[in-house]
Amino acid sequence: MSFNLETYTLVHVVLSLVGIASGLLVLAGFLTGKKFGGLNALFLTTTVATSATGFGFPFTHLLPSHVVGAISLAVLAVAIYARYARQQAGRWRATYVVCAVAALYFNVFVLVVQSFMKVPSLHALAPTQSEPPFAIAQLVVLVIFIALGALAVRRRA
Repeated sequence: MSFNLETYTLVHVVLSLVGIASGLLVLAGFLTGKKFGGLNALFLTTTVATSATGFGFPFTHLLPSHVVGAISLAVLAVAIYARYARQQAGRWRATYVVCAVAALYFNVFVLVVQSFMKVPSLHALAPTQSEPPFAIAQLVVLVIFIALGALAVRRRA
């Protein structure tokens, strides 16, 4: 059986998009007080799978995506521990929310990176991803996630 990069990439992208979509719904639940048990599990599972499969692409040296993936997996490990081993008791509730929002942010961060690489109109604005439009987009995403994360912790804690 040979390695099919196109199929592997498709699986990775689908996992990522399901993780982002389910993560946004989980975040909405944090903000509205709704509990989505199964959706939390889907979010955590697909986000772990996204980060893990990111290491399966061919590479010759450590890339920024590997660093983001490793940080995401560490944050997800704490989130899973807080949710399932500690049952979100006491401060573990806020820990779960912070870690879940951070993991979602990392997925969206990568989505923005990939969008600037693959969408022609965005690529034209920031072909090397060192131009202001890319930095501004990432800053806006970060600020939104910090604000929503802080609000979610206040509402869930």
